[in-house]
Amino acid sequence: MNILAGTVGHFIEWYDWYIYGLLAAVFSSQIFPGSSPAMSLISALLTYAVGFVVRPLSGVIISPLADRYGRRVVMAVAVGGMTAGSLILALTPPFSAIGYAAPLLFLLARILQGISAGSESQSAIAYMVENGSTDRRGLFGSLSNAASGLATLAATGMGAIVTSTLSTHDLETWGWRIPFAIGGLLGVVGLLLRSRADESPAFEAAVEDSATDKKPEILRLRELLRRHPKALLQTAALSAPAVAYYTWATFLPTYAHLTTGRDLDSALAGNAIGLGLLVIIVPLCGALSDRIGRRKPFPIIGAAGMVVLFYPLLLLLQHPGFGVYVTVTVSGWVVLAIWQGVYPTIQAELFPAAVRVSGIGVAHQIVIATLGGTAPLIASSFVEAGHPMGVAVYMTAIVLVCLIVYLTLPETGCQVTHTTDTTPPAASGSQVMLSITKPTASTKDTP
Repeated sequence: MNILAGTVGHFIEWYDWYIYGLLAAVFSSQIFPGSSPAMSLISALLTYAVGFVVRPLSGVIISPLADRYGRRVVMAVAVGGMTAGSLILALTPPFSAIGYAAPLLFLLARILQGISAGSESQSAIAYMVENGSTDRRGLFGSLSNAASGLATLAATGMGAIVTSTLSTHDLETWGWRIPFAIGGLLGVVGLLLRSRADESPAFEAAVEDSATDKKPEILRLRELLRRHPKALLQTAALSAPAVAYYTWATFLPTYAHLTTGRDLDSALAGNAIGLGLLVIIVPLCGALSDRIGRRKPFPIIGAAGMVVLFYPLLLLLQHPGFGVYVTVTVSGWVVLAIWQGVYPTIQAELFPAAVRVSGIGVAHQIVIATLGGTAPLIASSFVEAGHPMGVAVYMTAIVLVCLIVYLTLPETGCQVTHTTDTTPPAASGSQVMLSITKPTASTKDTP
C-alpha cells in the first residue's frame, strides 16, 4: 500500500506535467490571445515555464515541512495541488468565452503544478527509500524514476491517441481537454491512496528527538547548508544529467524533425520505444545496486556513457531511416536509465532523516529548474543558430562535470549504521548515516 501510494502519486505528478508540454501547440490558440498561432504558442510555453520557475522556491520552502511534519502529509498535498491544476486546465473555458480569465486560470494551474512538482520528487524519494529494507532500498528508490518514465510514456501515448483519432476541429475545441481530465481523475485516486498511507519509519524515529521536531524551518535550512555542503553538491551533480533527460524526452523528436526532416509521428513512436526500455532498465539497475553497490557501477558508468555517446549519436541521426532513429533514441535512453536507476537512492542515503527531504529538495529542484527546464529552449537555440551539434556539446560538458563529482561519492549501498542525528559523520565526510535507532544485519532497515 505504501509503495503503491508513492509510485502512483509520482506517476500522476509527471503525467500531468508532461501532457501540457505535449499538447501546448493544440490548445494555445484556444486559451492564449495572439496575433498569430506562433505568438499564442509562445504565450502557452511561457506559462508552462512558470511551473519550472516555481519549483525551486517550492523545494526550498516546502521540503523542510516534510522533515518536520512528515513525508506523507507533503506528498498528499503535492498530488492534491497537481490534481487541482489538471482539473483547472481541463475545465477552463476558451478565451472567446471568458476573455483574459482563461490565460489567468492557466497561469494559476501552472503555479499550483509547479509548487506540487517542487515538493513531490524529494518527498517521494525519501518516502520510498525509507520504506525499503536494507537489501531493497535501491529497488524501492528506483521506482520513483520508473514511475516518472512510465508517466512520460503514458503522456506521449495519450497525446498520440487524441491527436490521431480526433478531427482537427474536435481536437482543438474539446479533445485536448481529455488527457487533462484523465490526469485529474487519476489524481483523486492518488490523493486517496496517499492520505491512507503510513508515515515512513525513519521519519517517526527522527521526530522522537525533540530538538529535531521543534526547530524552525529556517534553522533547518541553515544547519543543512552549514553541515552538509558536500552532500548538497553531490546531490546537485546526481540530478544535473536531467539536462539530457529533458532533451531526450521532450526535444529529440523535434530535433530530428528540424535537422533531418524526419516525420514527427515516427520520431515520437521511436522515442516511445526508448522510454519503454527505460521503464524496464531503471528498476533492474535499482535492484542490482542492492547486490553490487551503487557508486561505481551506475552513476559513473551512466555518466561516462553519456559523455562518450551523445555526440556520435546526434551525428548518426543525420542519416535517414526509422531504424537509425530508434538506435539513437534507445542508446541514449539506456545510458540515461543506468544513471536514473540509482541516483534517487544515493541522494537519500547522503543525508540523515532529519534533513533528508530538505537536502534533496534544495539541490535537486534548483538544478532541475536551471538545467532541465531550459534544456529544450537551449537545444532549439542551437538549432536555430545553425549549430545543431552544439546540443551534444552542451549536454556532454555538463555531464562531464558531474562525472568528476561522482568520483567523490561514498559507496552507500552497503551502509548498515544509521542515525537520526543531523550531525555529519565523523572523520571522513564520506561515511553516510541513515536513520534507525538499533541497526541489525537481519531486520528491516529504515534509512
